[in-house]
Amino acid sequence: MRKPIRKAVFPVAGLGTRFLPATKANPKEMLPVVDKPLIQYAAEEAVKAGAEVLIFITGRTKRSIADHFDRAYELETELELRSKKDMLELVQSIVPPHVSCIYIRQAEALGLGHAVLCAEPVVGEDPFFVVLADDLMVNGGPNVLEQMRDAYLDDGCSVVGVQEIDREDSRKYGVIQPATGNGSSLIRIDDIVEKPEPEDAPSNLGVVGRYVLTPRIFELLKKTRKGSGGEIQLTDAIAALLEYESVWACCFEGKRYDCGSKLGYLEATVELALEHPELRDGFREYLLRRSRELERTQ
Repeated sequence: MRKPIRKAVFPVAGLGTRFLPATKANPKEMLPVVDKPLIQYAAEEAVKAGAEVLIFITGRTKRSIADHFDRAYELETELELRSKKDMLELVQSIVPPHVSCIYIRQAEALGLGHAVLCAEPVVGEDPFFVVLADDLMVNGGPNVLEQMRDAYLDDGCSVVGVQEIDREDSRKYGVIQPATGNGSSLIRIDDIVEKPEPEDAPSNLGVVGRYVLTPRIFELLKKTRKGSGGEIQLTDAIAALLEYESVWACCFEGKRYDCGSKLGYLEATVELALEHPELRDGFREYLLRRSRELERTQ
């Protein structure tokens, strides 16, 4: 019987340079999409998939992430005194009672692979999720991590989330080489390459910020040398993992918003606002009115 996945690792030590100056003192993972920060969307996805221990790999300027998931006694007391029960419940439900949060400082910015390795003392010999909050995943059925968890439970192998990309964007992704004959939503990986040039990309399937990994990855990360960008790349360790066990790519159902880019962040904000029960009608009306105004001025 497979071990259930109860731990999720969130590498949140990045500098967020693409959003400067907003991220000079505030973590990019705390940027709000409508009324929740990116990191909360990611944590909720992991908890829904079964995670009970959330492991945040943090940096020097990331204290507000811990504050967000901690109790806020002064705020809760004030809300209770004012009989604002709905808001009180909203604040208190950010972390369910059965879920614990652990914070590990990544002393140097040595890459995603190094950040994952920092989690080894807590993860131990268990399978685990890796979740990049930059990638906001939205869908109506089982979330992306639930889909990947189910794939792991079928055969006990590591699973990476992938989606089709434009080949000219291959420099931004780890790109997989699928095994021949695969045509389903679950594809066995023959190889994986970090940020190849478009002409060298083995396919148009790029890895996005969702992983299910077996604990064997840690011993391989310890042997992984600095790769693309002078960092220890998780992709390189996964390529080494292929020598020991199968790794699957999950072409998940759902939509990904690349909130590491300003355009992707704005798209997520608009589309989630259009689905928000308190905002959708008024916001849709505003967008239609604004669209008509723009047409008149063109």
